[in-house]
Amino acid sequence: MEKERIAELFMKGIDCSQVVAGAFAEELGITQEEAYKMAAGFGGGMGIGETCGAVVGAMIVLGMKYGHFDTEHMEQKEIMNAKRAEFLEKFGKKYDSCSCKGLLKHDIADPEDMQKILAEGLLFDFCPEVVKDTIEILKEVM
Repeated sequence: MEKERIAELFMKGIDCSQVVAGAFAEELGITQEEAYKMAAGFGGGMGIGETCGAVVGAMIVLGMKYGHFDTEHMEQKEIMNAKRAEFLEKFGKKYDSCSCKGLLKHDIADPEDMQKILAEGLLFDFCPEVVKDTIEILKEVM
């Protein structure tokens, strides 16, 4: 997905976590609406600048694709853990943090810092780049 398209979705109110989950909806056998709803609470590091919504969106996608669901299939947990570790390793080579605060160098939950994020253009330039990279990394991992 192109960075410009991601920025357009942001401007329409679709968050980073939703963009990532939505990019894999068809592959996961769910609708775009279901993907967006599932990931809706995680944008902006759950609104408090914690784990980046794009990373959480990636974990949702990996969980839907590889996650275990009962005690009879615990080998699946190992597969899921390996996929998560692979994603985080690749993400870590590109970015030095998985948190909004660490990535943006500002606290998204602080109104003054949020003004700085907007003034510096991070929300519509840097964040779409993180989402684009997250989607690309997920494609490699899956």
